[in-house]
Amino acid sequence: MEPFTATGWEDERVNSDDVLAGLDPEQRAVAEAVRGPVCVLAGAGTGKTRAITHRIAHAVRSGYVDSPSVLAVTFTTRAAGELRQRLRALGAPGVQARTFHAAALRQLTYFWPRVIGGAAPSVIESKLPVLREAIKTTRTSPDTLRDLASEVEWAKVVQISPEDYASAAKKLQRTPPVDAEEMARVYEEYERIRRERHLVDFETILELTAAVMNEHQEVAAQVRQQYRYFVVDEYQDVNPLQKLLLDTWLGGRDDLCVVGDPNQTIYSFTGASPRYLTGFAVERPDATVIKLVRDYRSTPQVVDLANLVIAKGRSPHRLELLAQRKDGPKPVFTENDDEPAEAAGVARAIRKLLDKGVPAREIAVLYRINSQSESYEEALSKAEIPYVLRGAERFFERPEVRQAVVLLRGAARSAAGEPLAGEVHHILTGVGLTPAAPSGGKAREKWESLRALADLAEDMAAEGADLPAFVAELERRAAEQHAPPVEGVTLASFHAAKGLEWDAVFLVGLTDGMMPIIHAKTAEQIEEERRLLYVGITRAREHLNLSWALSRAPGGYKSRHPSRFLDGLTGRPATTRSAPAASSPSPSGTRQRRQVAVPVSCRICARNLATAAEQKLGRCANCPADYDEALLESLKAWRTATAKEAKIPPYVVFTDVTLQAIAERVPRNEQELLSIAGIGKVKLDKYGDAVLGLCRGA
Repeated sequence: MEPFTATGWEDERVNSDDVLAGLDPEQRAVAEAVRGPVCVLAGAGTGKTRAITHRIAHAVRSGYVDSPSVLAVTFTTRAAGELRQRLRALGAPGVQARTFHAAALRQLTYFWPRVIGGAAPSVIESKLPVLREAIKTTRTSPDTLRDLASEVEWAKVVQISPEDYASAAKKLQRTPPVDAEEMARVYEEYERIRRERHLVDFETILELTAAVMNEHQEVAAQVRQQYRYFVVDEYQDVNPLQKLLLDTWLGGRDDLCVVGDPNQTIYSFTGASPRYLTGFAVERPDATVIKLVRDYRSTPQVVDLANLVIAKGRSPHRLELLAQRKDGPKPVFTENDDEPAEAAGVARAIRKLLDKGVPAREIAVLYRINSQSESYEEALSKAEIPYVLRGAERFFERPEVRQAVVLLRGAARSAAGEPLAGEVHHILTGVGLTPAAPSGGKAREKWESLRALADLAEDMAAEGADLPAFVAELERRAAEQHAPPVEGVTLASFHAAKGLEWDAVFLVGLTDGMMPIIHAKTAEQIEEERRLLYVGITRAREHLNLSWALSRAPGGYKSRHPSRFLDGLTGRPATTRSAPAASSPSPSGTRQRRQVAVPVSCRICARNLATAAEQKLGRCANCPADYDEALLESLKAWRTATAKEAKIPPYVVFTDVTLQAIAERVPRNEQELLSIAGIGKVKLDKYGDAVLGLCRGA
């Protein structure tokens, strides 16, 4: 790492008026507010990146600050790369734009030998290998490994130690993947192994950097001499640990500009806290607060729907967007009998868009959880529509891409002026690029990766680039995780889609129990789910389709309802979500519970039911099951917790077959619950309220 110095920007100062040209009034106000503290509340599509880059460039070019004294903090490497690229184009090179982790790691590794001694610790990209060893000691099930990693990450970002974890989890009503005491032991063992092996994870990097600055004033003085001008993007996603480091960097100074959107707060479950954004003006009463609400991304029809969805929520901090584009088509709401029909309908609608000239890379299908992608992968494959799964392996880490880059780098050393596109095609053909896309998931994914490299080469060739320039561009993109566009429809979760946009967006599976997700119980959790839908809507520039299915499988019970967030917006009557029916009182005042006879024939095919399990399910074992998977998982989690508390085996509470039957029938009142074979008065009294509470949320 280069030494920390306070050298200024030596280029000649130029008139900065051209940096302000072309900004709308609110964006210009941001750019001209060069003195902190400043809070920019920026709605989706309102040009926040444009505003903050022009602010930094204006501050640099007007002489208020030197480029090396600016630290712009982002949440992704790609966003940091985009900031640097834009700032170079605006005449402000040398600005440091990094993620929290990259900035902290750079400082930590630089100062470590001086203040700690010895080699700096090694960084682990994933907690999973260390956790695999930790659970051998605690004898925890490996099936929960990824959930354990998420829970350790949450505990660390909110600054809860292993010793305090169990009590804190209880106080905060946290539901860990295993018993809280066991989770604490796993966490403690993970930290022990990490320390013994001189390893740091991303959270420890932030924690140690702040600790080194607090304990060594000479380090703090040098860092603060280097950086005096801070900009933090996506401030609504800052967690307590990041806020601690930011405050340490600032050291009581106030040249800080934060940018965020309260409508897009969707990471509270990871420890992020929107209160840092919404309470910025309270924390810093002299702050300048500017709102960006002119939406340049989406049509008025998309913007109106987004505003309506968010307006029905309870947040006092929401922003109402003002569309700036011309009119477009109205959002389309589609109700389907079952999930396969929904997926097939989406594929047909995408085919129509492709036929109209909308590029496949400008279309996205977004869903709440990743497991929903399977139906759409199958439907798009049948329709011969290429697709890309977002959130899979990073582009430049794919084996075929690594191999191609190595070959291209070697060829660039001896390039003899051959045309770029032809040379790249020749090399890529040798590693598997064919004129037409092959069938099959893995083969197609490999082909699409190579095709993306070829397309990028053709684009750069049109601009006069040669092979060395192309390889340099690939290396830059790899460092910034900026993959070239792959020609295919994007399949992604709502969370993975944040920060992206497409011409056409399909929001699928919008049923209660999925949107909001069944695990969202509190008012705050429900509101976060509403904001997640808002994020999905605002990804669309022009075409927006929202759909849901009334059952999971063909011929199944239509037990699902459209998302409550769509009530009054679809053109259909709002779904009635009634309270559970009361039992009829007897003359003596006691409640009568009607026992329902065990079914003897299948409710689907009408054949006689042969086994007790079939009778409990009310269907043949081979008949298709239609059930809410999220509800079943919620029921299993409740059963595990109930059994542990009562110190009895889980099957004593309810058997797997009984839980399956509940998930398939989704009883809404006591009579419907009693109609499931094996549930009688005793279990109804013990567990009825809890089970019905879960079902009503489904």
